[in-house]
Amino acid sequence: MPTESKIGASRRGVTLAARLGWAAAPGRALLLGGLVLLAFAAQPAFADARSQAKRLHDRIAGVPASPAVLDDMAADIAAGRTIDAAYTAMENRSFYDVTLKNFAMPWTNRDQTMFAPLNDYVATVIGMVRDDVPFNGVLSDDILYVGSGVGGAPAYSPSSNAHYEALEAAGANLKTALVRTTQSSAAGLPSDATAGVLTTRAAAQAFFIAGTNRAMFRYTMLNHLCEDLEQIQDPTRPPDRVRQDVSRSPGGDSRVFRNNCVACHAGMDPLTQAFAYYDYDDAAGRLVYSNGQVRPKYFNNDETFRPGFVTPDDRWDNYWRKGRNALLGWDPSLPGSGQGAKSLGRELAGSERFARCQVEKVFKNVCFRVPSDAQDRARVDAMTASFKANRYSLKRVFAEAATYCIGE
Repeated sequence: MPTESKIGASRRGVTLAARLGWAAAPGRALLLGGLVLLAFAAQPAFADARSQAKRLHDRIAGVPASPAVLDDMAADIAAGRTIDAAYTAMENRSFYDVTLKNFAMPWTNRDQTMFAPLNDYVATVIGMVRDDVPFNGVLSDDILYVGSGVGGAPAYSPSSNAHYEALEAAGANLKTALVRTTQSSAAGLPSDATAGVLTTRAAAQAFFIAGTNRAMFRYTMLNHLCEDLEQIQDPTRPPDRVRQDVSRSPGGDSRVFRNNCVACHAGMDPLTQAFAYYDYDDAAGRLVYSNGQVRPKYFNNDETFRPGFVTPDDRWDNYWRKGRNALLGWDPSLPGSGQGAKSLGRELAGSERFARCQVEKVFKNVCFRVPSDAQDRARVDAMTASFKANRYSLKRVFAEAATYCIGE
């Protein structure tokens, strides 16, 4: 009878055979498990350069490469220029039309689905990656990408998504069709009220509509710092900025507030004050910005706890710079407070957690898995440092992640 260790080795042989694409019947693989392992040990650590080039192109662009492109990429890989090969793969329009579109689309809706029409948020992310715009400006820049030269597409409008839907319906090449402009010129926002993708029409429709504008903060943390509110709770922060709509005795028990509610609201409410002048007008279909006037939604349910905080303006303060959430790695060169969404966007994107989050998302996108062991985590550490050192180039992160997974 086979010993347990031999059975385990044989099973590992079947798994390795499957990963290498060997067509062996399960029974044969079990009987020849030792031979499979020996054969595997005799294989080179990676496939030949052309096979690596094919795998690299598939991971980045999601479509087969032409023979000429594969030859070019294979030559780079054989010469040790794997990053150059990755950049060649990114010349394929599918990297922009498909990979980046699907990468960014879940950030634009509450369902976090990629199955939604192209919009200004996604187009702006695609354009920033294509042009190598420093990605730490994604939450603060006065930036917008619109289509150009696409027949039949209506002009951009801050009150409709028809422009982007027409680009998609026309099969526009997003690698060439998108042009950079500003939200202040295209949408009429004051430049100091723009905050990158946070003030796009798509973001406003998804996260400023109704509610109390806390959704914008929650989904920004989730999408761009990879942290949901449950993960960053801290009941040690002072509750002086918690708004009136939060009961201090839910169900008649004040301990629930002290031990649960305050853990999120004490840090979140002083930060969401940055959005006090923003709203989404569903009837008009556009973002509304009332400079100097707090939106009525900030006073919803003000009878719940009358002594609670009454929002006077859009000043925000980051109470999470102290306590357990100091581990998010806030930039010490920033003040930790400010006025409005733009300065809050700089605060969030200046954190170490923002940088690492972008790397983790790209790793998952091109490696088809999350970082899972010490080697993966060390690689993510190195890529995060490289991301920051290379002016927050997300394009380079895609290249580095794809080359790391080239042998999988």
